[in-house]
Amino acid sequence: MKLVTWNTQWCCGLDGVVSPERIVQGARALADFDVLCLQEIADNYPGLQGDPEHDQPTLLRELLPGFQLFFGAAVDEWNADGRHQRFGNLVATRLPVTQVQHHALPYPADNGVRSMPRMCTVVTLRDPQLGPVRVMTTHLEYFSQPQRMAQARALRELHRQACEQAAAPPKPSRDGSPFQTKVHTPNAILCGDFNLEAGQPEYAKIQLPFTIAGGAEEAPQRQRLWDSWRLVHGKAPHPPTFCVHDRSYSPRPIACDFVFVSDGLKDKVRSIRIDGETRVSDHQPVAVELA
Repeated sequence: MKLVTWNTQWCCGLDGVVSPERIVQGARALADFDVLCLQEIADNYPGLQGDPEHDQPTLLRELLPGFQLFFGAAVDEWNADGRHQRFGNLVATRLPVTQVQHHALPYPADNGVRSMPRMCTVVTLRDPQLGPVRVMTTHLEYFSQPQRMAQARALRELHRQACEQAAAPPKPSRDGSPFQTKVHTPNAILCGDFNLEAGQPEYAKIQLPFTIAGGAEEAPQRQRLWDSWRLVHGKAPHPPTFCVHDRSYSPRPIACDFVFVSDGLKDKVRSIRIDGETRVSDHQPVAVELA
């Protein structure tokens, strides 16, 4: 499986031009992806730089024939003129899909601090080599550290619950109702813009191990999420993925876009690469290959 994750800044390049076409072209140049995870996809926000007033999920669907697209709106609102506006994350895949879930992440009050709601979209798909995999993409809060920590805890909790469901699944059902049997798997990829650097407490929180009970004759299992860069490159520094070509938000380039994988996939990460040259967003895309 080849996956690309990219904070697109509503498909706005450093030249101020909004172009979903350039985002797709840039992602394809980095990898012949099976899964594309995009953050900061906008629908009907003409007030943003470059006036992205069009429905970007629909535009991207047209640009990705053969892919299924799933858009999760972290922000879903109507302005004073009655204009419907959405802003969130998108997963596109050409692999078979079994289930889609959209999880609102915690949004605790942080008085006087600029912030907005955040969410995680989870698409369970079937890879011919890896089997069922939960692809989770997210974009955590930038300005509020308490909110970001709460969201990091929630992501770990989502993975823990999914692992427990896989170890102790619900009663099987073939009745065709919403209770019918789902695909439960401990194998997961968590990717996106986490708005934090390696070494910060939230980074460690996401990777904190947990224990789940085994079956009747199975011992408890210890599980966690792993940073793909560390799995491939050890202690080598993460290449920067933000403020590489523009220093509006930081005086130095930083690495805040990560790909985490679960225990069952940690030995299957073959490569991880960053395109440090592109300027069609204010972030750099990240590609990971598992086999």
